[in-house]
Amino acid sequence: MSNEFTINAQSRGEAGKGSSRRLRRLENRIPAIVYGANKDPQQVSVEFKDMVKALENEAFYSHVLTLVVDGNSEQVVLKDLQRHPAKSIPVHADFQRVDTTHKLHMNIPLHFLNEDKCAGVKQSGGVIAHQMAEVEVTCLAKDLPEYIEIDVENLEMGSVIHLSDIKLPAGVEIRALQLGEDHDLPVVSVSAPRGGADEEAGDDEESATEE
Repeated sequence: MSNEFTINAQSRGEAGKGSSRRLRRLENRIPAIVYGANKDPQQVSVEFKDMVKALENEAFYSHVLTLVVDGNSEQVVLKDLQRHPAKSIPVHADFQRVDTTHKLHMNIPLHFLNEDKCAGVKQSGGVIAHQMAEVEVTCLAKDLPEYIEIDVENLEMGSVIHLSDIKLPAGVEIRALQLGEDHDLPVVSVSAPRGGADEEAGDDEESATEE
């Protein structure tokens, strides 16, 4: 993993909506909680500007982070993020401590490669449709990928890539596939555009008939 993230935090004794509002309004900090790894949950806060800057990087959402609380560091992942419904700014974060011996459940972004070279698009005039933008995986922290690549260059018209078709890094499993074949859902496909060649041909035939 090429990116490294360190977030500085401060412990806080108070909890509740009133305390969180004062924290955001008066100190420009975001309330957060750290939990997991058989330790007691800890209420903390982080600088608003630091959090906003980190969230600009896609890898922050699927990466093992270093959280420094009052000078003490521990490894965590960002498990949940709450945003303001109107302003879309972060208002609360959940960090889960990393236990190196237990698998994590994390949503990992999908990166689609060679869309400009896709056979179904270039040769048949199809349109690429993404059914998923991310996928939930299970793995140890050391195996956690920042993203998963899917190459669509050879995808032809009418073809579909399912979850089971994805090439995964070593040690990584897709959560849905652990639930059975019924959960082998489509991820990306190539289909004819709406109002495409077939419909145009039909319109031409109707026009010829009317004439």
